Amino acid sequence: MWFKNIKAFQLTQPLSLNDEDLERMLSEHAFRPCGSQDLATMGFASPFSQAGKSGTMFHCVQQRYWITLKKQEKILPAAVVNAELEEMVAKIEMETGAPVGKKAKSDLKQEIQTRLLPQAFTKNSYTHGFISLPDNLVAVDASSDGKAEAFLAMVRKAIGSLPVVPFTRHSLQSELTHWVTDATPENIELLEEAELKSTDDTGSVIRCKNQPLDSDEISLHLSGGKLVQKVAFEYAESLSAIMCEDGALKRIKFTDRIKEETEDVPKDQVEARLDAEFALMSAEITTLLNFLRDTLKLNDTDI
Repeated sequence: MWFKNIKAFQLTQPLSLNDEDLERMLSEHAFRPCGSQDLATMGFASPFSQAGKSGTMFHCVQQRYWITLKKQEKILPAAVVNAELEEMVAKIEMETGAPVGKKAKSDLKQEIQTRLLPQAFTKNSYTHGFISLPDNLVAVDASSDGKAEAFLAMVRKAIGSLPVVPFTRHSLQSELTHWVTDATPENIELLEEAELKSTDDTGSVIRCKNQPLDSDEISLHLSGGKLVQKVAFEYAESLSAIMCEDGALKRIKFTDRIKEETEDVPKDQVEARLDAEFALMSAEITTLLNFLRDTLKLNDTDI
């Protein structure tokens, strides 16, 4: 259980969660498989369900609540639907001698989809997130805003209220550029990957990998007015990630030093292993987010 991306949010007021009530509320919005005519369904599942284990609808370690949203989608390839539609349209036009209108085509397409849906394959996907009550933080393992917002919306629907704002409500371009041109905060080491963007109308973008960020080439781009959009870094020898100007963290990789701390838990003890990994991972993530919140001054004044 190691998050790979983070979309973080700050609670604007303290949140209180009762374990019994939370279990009941999440269960009321539990995942159910697609019915014969459902294109997609979404609901909560046990955080251990992706590993094939059952359990409660959440998992809590030191007031960090791990919640999992499961989505099932019917896979109905457009090419299959369109091929059948073309055949039906051609047959009708041959029999009637008249072209099939736009609305008639739309009705035929709907008819085909309705008929094929019960036979369609399904695809399951999971979105994991946790609420850290002591830190007033919500972290979602998602690389897109849409996926993170869907998670928040479902949690909000289940528990009635989830007052959050994005981790940062302004672009961090200036701060990230300062990291590259001047100095990084303590415990932050920049790696050799970044994305720079021009501030003029051209919007030109430079992406570099395996490139020292203190090189003359990078300095030239920065002195020419480009700002840092994304930059790779390592934090406190515990993890590396890409820091984005919107506050998102991508391509998170925990160091061997951190992962080795769970090696004493046998792999066949799935629940115990997931518990240990979540405890360690969520602690490291909240530590980093709190550090960034303080360093980048993203506290209440930003809210």
